[in-house]
Amino acid sequence: MIKTIKDVLDMTNGIELVDIRFIDVPGTWQHFTMPAHRLTEEFFEVGIPFDGSSIRGFQEIHESDMLLKPDPDTAFIDPTAEIPTLVLGCNVFDPLTYEAYSRDPRYVALKAEEYLKSTGIADTAYFAPEAEFFVFDGVRYSSNPNESCYAIDSVEAWWESGHNSTPNFGGQIAPKRGYFPVPPTDTLQPLRSKFMLAMEKAGVQMDLHHHEVATAGQSEMTMTFNTLTRMADNLLLYKYIIKNVARQNGKTATFMPKPLFGDNGSGMHVHSSLWKGDKNVFYEESGYAGLSQAALHYIGGLLKHASSLLALTSPTTNSYRRLVPGYEAPVNIAYSQRNRSAICRIPATKNSKAKRVEFRAPDPSCNPYLAFSAILMAGLDGIQNKIDPGEPQDRDLYELPAREKKKIKQVASSLSEVLDALEADHDFLLKGDVFTPDLLDEYIKYKRVHEVDAIRLRPTPHEFMLYFDC
Repeated sequence: MIKTIKDVLDMTNGIELVDIRFIDVPGTWQHFTMPAHRLTEEFFEVGIPFDGSSIRGFQEIHESDMLLKPDPDTAFIDPTAEIPTLVLGCNVFDPLTYEAYSRDPRYVALKAEEYLKSTGIADTAYFAPEAEFFVFDGVRYSSNPNESCYAIDSVEAWWESGHNSTPNFGGQIAPKRGYFPVPPTDTLQPLRSKFMLAMEKAGVQMDLHHHEVATAGQSEMTMTFNTLTRMADNLLLYKYIIKNVARQNGKTATFMPKPLFGDNGSGMHVHSSLWKGDKNVFYEESGYAGLSQAALHYIGGLLKHASSLLALTSPTTNSYRRLVPGYEAPVNIAYSQRNRSAICRIPATKNSKAKRVEFRAPDPSCNPYLAFSAILMAGLDGIQNKIDPGEPQDRDLYELPAREKKKIKQVASSLSEVLDALEADHDFLLKGDVFTPDLLDEYIKYKRVHEVDAIRLRPTPHEFMLYFDC
């Protein structure tokens, strides 16, 4: 049920603080806090100003004033806060014209949903991400002109089995063996249950949680599907809850795609489907894997635009440490009914309501509003232009002979490559003014300067091992 302003004001009984939140372009939740008595019906109309020049991807210093207006449907009571706190998500506006701000990622998602309706293809896009993460006992890292290092502590990691500084009970998880033994091997069962129950208290319906494949605390929880923008809202909450509950329990959580060498990274397989009224547009009993022609064309759009999509769905230099063969990563630009090495998978189900497309390249470092919107826009472009996805690849693509493997296109190997692809292939994102050129230009510029160049210019510890004695 959609919350109204009255519903939100009714929630403030016993609340002392109101936290106002919005998201920057790279995908980090921003916030400030005010006393609960400031939350009035008028506040929802008038909003509150802030400095847009201090937010990544937003305004320059000479045009810094911006405005936030809360969306009542985002309201929840923070289950991790020590002081009773109501949280409100906001959209960003120009304070002079009161127009929605083109670089506000949440506005992009709202426009994507409106564009879908305007096409007549469907009324609603449902999304369900599977965001993986690691929970460590500690982490240390530094990057300075004269030194660079990182170190991870995890009581369940295989490399801890020989430590004798504290009592060691054994049973650590070997590489790629974390999916998914019961406790005590799975040391995080109680903590993940706390994550899940906190999400439910915040109003998000959860499906399940479990340990994931990698050693050292890799985990996953799944949320019940929701509409595009609301699921992006929920994913921000998911990351917030996990990080805060982990910290409150003496641990630290990360959604970094590839923190460990030699083991699986953390992906975020994104399931999506289109509905018109009570009909799943993606379902056709007689089609391949139960898919309709529209669904196959949707896949065709994802495959055609895969390289530029990855700039928004796998948007860090670290993402491409994960997208390599051998670690269950989807490196093949192909589709299949059950093959997890393909970038698009159709989960095996005969339930017409559950028929969906799983796009397996994304990871949880992305901005979900931009990532989900881009996936939808690529799929719609496929439907509108009847893009043929080719034949399905229902075979082990990792083990193909070299001659056959060459025929299947692989995902890009770096953030630099996918940013170049986005620069060359983005017209499908501009339809309906969903994405705007100024947003894409700023996004590409930020990523190149602050991430691609930042990594490209720095020596790494392993380079010292390879080249110091050259």
